[in-house]
Amino acid sequence: MANGNSSSYTTGMEGTKRSEEICLKFPPNVISPGLAALLVQKDKHEKLMDYSGPRLHFQMVVIFVLTQIIHSLLKKLGLPLFISQLLAGILLSPMVFSDQHSLVNISEESVAVLGTVGAFGFVFFLFLSGVKMDLSLTLKSGKKAICIGLLTVVVPLVSCMTTIKLLHEEGNEFSNKSFFLAVTYSGTSFPVIHCLLSDLKILNSELGRLGLSAALIGDMLTLFLTVFSLWVKTGFEKGRKEALIDFGLAMLFIVIVVFVLQPAMKWMVKRTPEAGQIKDICFYLVILAFMMSPRFTDLFRIYFLYGPFIFGLAVPDGPPLGSALVEKLDPVISGLFLPIFATTCGLRFDLSYFKNSNLFAYHQVLGAMVALIIKFGVSLLVPLLCKMPTRDSLALAFIMISKGIVEMGSYSIMNDNRVISEDIFAHMTIVIILVASIVPILVKRLYDPSRKYLCFQKRTIMNSRLNQELRLIVCVHVPGNVNSIINQLNASCPTRESSIALDVLHLIKLSGQATPLFITHDKQKKTLSSKSYSENVVVAFEQFERDNWGAVSVTVFTAVSPPNLMYEDICNLAMDRLTSFILLPFHRRWYIDGSIESEDQTVRTLNFDILEKAPCSVGILVEGRRNLKGSGIRDPLSSDNSSFYNIAVIFLGGQDDREALALAKRISQDKSVRLTVIHLKAANSLGVILTENDRMLDSAVLNDVKQSVCFTYIEEHVNDGPETSNFLQSIVEDYQLIIVGRRYKTEDPQTLGLQEWCEFQEIGIIGDLLSSADFIRNYSLLIVQQQQQRTV
Repeated sequence: MANGNSSSYTTGMEGTKRSEEICLKFPPNVISPGLAALLVQKDKHEKLMDYSGPRLHFQMVVIFVLTQIIHSLLKKLGLPLFISQLLAGILLSPMVFSDQHSLVNISEESVAVLGTVGAFGFVFFLFLSGVKMDLSLTLKSGKKAICIGLLTVVVPLVSCMTTIKLLHEEGNEFSNKSFFLAVTYSGTSFPVIHCLLSDLKILNSELGRLGLSAALIGDMLTLFLTVFSLWVKTGFEKGRKEALIDFGLAMLFIVIVVFVLQPAMKWMVKRTPEAGQIKDICFYLVILAFMMSPRFTDLFRIYFLYGPFIFGLAVPDGPPLGSALVEKLDPVISGLFLPIFATTCGLRFDLSYFKNSNLFAYHQVLGAMVALIIKFGVSLLVPLLCKMPTRDSLALAFIMISKGIVEMGSYSIMNDNRVISEDIFAHMTIVIILVASIVPILVKRLYDPSRKYLCFQKRTIMNSRLNQELRLIVCVHVPGNVNSIINQLNASCPTRESSIALDVLHLIKLSGQATPLFITHDKQKKTLSSKSYSENVVVAFEQFERDNWGAVSVTVFTAVSPPNLMYEDICNLAMDRLTSFILLPFHRRWYIDGSIESEDQTVRTLNFDILEKAPCSVGILVEGRRNLKGSGIRDPLSSDNSSFYNIAVIFLGGQDDREALALAKRISQDKSVRLTVIHLKAANSLGVILTENDRMLDSAVLNDVKQSVCFTYIEEHVNDGPETSNFLQSIVEDYQLIIVGRRYKTEDPQTLGLQEWCEFQEIGIIGDLLSSADFIRNYSLLIVQQQQQRTV
């Protein structure tokens, strides 16, 4: 053919031969002269889509548009984006459109370019999956996770091999290939399970942590069995000597990675300042080593996909190197290249492959189904034997059999390399689509971690006696939170008769890691990680405990998890520790001149989640404005004008206000604290929404406070919100701490007209008013919400 080249080859597969001829043009047309130039040129046979550059761009646009259209329809059913990407590929394949009329111009040349781009993304995905994995956790997994991880691979593998052996009498060559395929049917993929748990937002739930630990064990066993099956296959086909050479080269590759490359990367990390960023030159060197890893695996006779993955495992996870790689590369890989790869896998699918299916393919598919069923059974039986609830055991079983991009990519590459036939590939594609579609829906139906937060016990400050230990959780995000929280706790003047059991939870964003961590900083116990977390927080609160010896007991925890799932760690800890009150820092901090010092919207979202789901009462601490020159933290017990710590409670009525008053009563037990209750009443009863029961409870709480502590009572009648604002502006400067109830979605005559100006709904109308720029404040503000009673 003109300016072209053709090649043909014959391949053998299970006793059959397949001859294909591929024609490609040389040199290829890459960059077009432009649409205008093509329109005016004399040769009308040349089209814009004849150039690989514009064709690739057009294909990517069509793929993403079609994927989003499909996903907008399927996401209501709970199907993952991966399924939409696969279906987009199937709809664009020659099975639906012929080569001449396909929307993306499906030809051997275009598929080669698109497939190369997608394969690049898949290799990068495997590398990043290795970076996120922490192999040290395999040694610290519990017995339950180890049993599930091992048995869900070994038992299905044996069952699959037994089924295929009974169905077909085969020679050694057949057995070797069947063993390799049986490993792929029975294996567990950590990246797939991690993606599933992340999508379902149960990554750091109790079930999610167990599933991740079991998946990590299973994935490592699957990797070993796959490599071992390749060595066995080489031994039978080429001789024992070649198998030993392959084994030796593989061990040499691992030695180089572990004892040369990994120490080099650790050296890079050590040279990085604490809390600093990795140097660009170090980042690029790691990327260069990754780009060379497929070539090195070829030299060391290792399956080319395992090189990037093993190298990724050697990269120190977490900050600064692992997190830098994930933060910079993951958005591009997961958002651009990996979806293209999933779509190209769908492009390979064709129903016509079923017409030529042979007996070997049917046996393989039956073996794969047996492996899937047995894997589900083992994953269900082991948790049940460990006394796990039935619904949770079923959910875990579905999690362990999940399929996704890793399995789809493996079968696609094996199909391209003629390891499996097209009919086996078609059958396995159907299996993956069905499993990947059903599993998320069923897991979501079976497992809801918020169910356990439906607490029927009263866990509030009102229900805690004064002489009873008060169990608190305080959350710390940044170092600045530590001093402000300790100052407020000091102001509460804890005593041996009214002690505090304080649980400090340091929340750290999960970055560069796949597995969330929950660490207890107990000197008598080993933590789950050898890394140094929360040292400054631990030191500060241990000093606070020593300063209040006998009155305060402190336990420090660290939770390393995704920001959108941190509420799970807080609520779980509150349930386990029988907590009555959770103290959260506000997401915004100000300088003394009113300018914003820092703001974190992820903290605000977390506060909303805790207010909605917490199994106890919650408080949000809004710090006073900070001095630009100093630390901005003033000891609340020290004052230029008075030795007293003045507290005010803004009381309108309702359960949140009653909880705020109960907290103030507890703080005011010390003689150095002066309490003022400011009772805002409506000038007229029109529009008052408090029920008679609320009024009776309000009166009872006020009377109880009068009998318990000495306080100043101010009753003010106001007509509307502006009058309330003017009155509060005239008195707030007299106090160091003001406590108010949140009173969410409650508007009384006292706050009429303020709702539309409320910027921060999480702290309520009065809280938002007192934190606004209209109030020149040096006081701290504590917004309180009483435990919400939710029904199933």
